[in-house]
Amino acid sequence: MKNFVGQLTAITNARSIEEVWLLYLERMADYGFDRLLYGYTRFMGQHNFGDLRDAVILTNHEQEYIRLFLDEGFYNHGPMIRWAARHTGACSWGKIERWQSEGSLSEKEIEVVEMNRRMGLHAGYTISFEEGNTRCRAAVGLRARTDLNQEDVELIWAASGDEIVLLSNVAHMRITQLPYSEGRKLTERQREVLQWVADGKTTQDVACLLGLTQATVEKHLRRAREALDAENTAQAILKASVQNQFFTIPG
Repeated sequence: MKNFVGQLTAITNARSIEEVWLLYLERMADYGFDRLLYGYTRFMGQHNFGDLRDAVILTNHEQEYIRLFLDEGFYNHGPMIRWAARHTGACSWGKIERWQSEGSLSEKEIEVVEMNRRMGLHAGYTISFEEGNTRCRAAVGLRARTDLNQEDVELIWAASGDEIVLLSNVAHMRITQLPYSEGRKLTERQREVLQWVADGKTTQDVACLLGLTQATVEKHLRRAREALDAENTAQAILKASVQNQFFTIPG
């Protein structure tokens, strides 16, 4: 129990997403899950998961699997992704075989299942996290080691499932508190200008506060919008906020 509390404490005290992720990978490997795929979007639409570039995607899967599942869009038809979009809690991958035998999977979903099996994803669990916002959705897929089958995984879950879910929830909550930009990081000046605008200041106000010309302030705002792929300043403020790029603590 003391070691488990220590693991939770280490994740809680982590100061970067990279640190949280490495700690989480180590803990899940101890339970027998050696390949993980975590995804968190704050921009989920009614019929899609939004732009993946605005999502937090963390994984230690091989590059070929990432290329197929994410870059080629297979995730849009993954049965466990479909389940996670509609439910919260933990779900055994054993249900996939049942869904397939019942005929409840589409042709594209069956294609994803077959691709996963070819690439060694034959046993595991998916955890979908409870969110307080209808546009937010997060889940993690835990693939078991290739020497384990689903029956082995069910035994692991019966013994340690509550611990795994608790560790996963703490890791998820910590990840959502930390800055994540994945190539869309604002410069210090872009962040500063956006923060003042978010506080209700006009570009003229910001120019006076920072000792800049109004044209320079507008240039920083334009580049911030470009960096965040935002259509306007209001959307840039929203994206910077939900990515925790505002009021960050150095280091």
